[in-house]
Amino acid sequence: MKILMILIVLFVIAIVSVLIGVAQIEKQQARANQKILKDQSSERGAQNKVVVVVFSRSGNTAVLGRDIATRHGGNFIRLQAEDYEPGLVGLSRALMDARGNVATIIPKTVDLSPYDTIYLGSPIWLYSPSPPIWEFVNNNSFTGKRVVLFNSFNSKFEQRFINEFEQLVKDKGAVTFEHRFVKRGRMLDQISTEELLERYKSTYDSNEQRK
Repeated sequence: MKILMILIVLFVIAIVSVLIGVAQIEKQQARANQKILKDQSSERGAQNKVVVVVFSRSGNTAVLGRDIATRHGGNFIRLQAEDYEPGLVGLSRALMDARGNVATIIPKTVDLSPYDTIYLGSPIWLYSPSPPIWEFVNNNSFTGKRVVLFNSFNSKFEQRFINEFEQLVKDKGAVTFEHRFVKRGRMLDQISTEELLERYKSTYDSNEQRK
């Protein structure tokens, strides 16, 4: 019994140590990415037909979203979710809520009527898009829109969650749906921001130009 208790304590210590390590890395990434992003929103005017709406804890997916918006001359909106701020508390909440589709976000709604194409960006949490992007879809209309979901992630996603997301978007009126993604790698062996952007462009830009 004593040995079992020791093993349990050691296991808990190991888990906490990993979480603390991951939280520290995320904070470092968030600081670095904030220098790249500077402004979290960039409204260029209703004449633009593309908008990129993204949720991103540490800013990796946000940097990708800003790059997409810049290259398409579109608007960029970064969703805020205070519950999931970088750090140990936010990471713990993210893990607990990962499979949900409800979150407190700002802004909750956006007037999407001026746009033809809506890019929705999010990291993958436990194989599914994060709750804030589900919440955004739940609260907005995509009638007549082309919707592109893009994700960055460490491990993998499960197609059933992407299918559920597609169905939700189409239930909200979208006429087409496309899924794009870039695998960044495990936390201690991730590709650089520059490579993240290059992988997305090399994988999807040529197809975009042919449309």
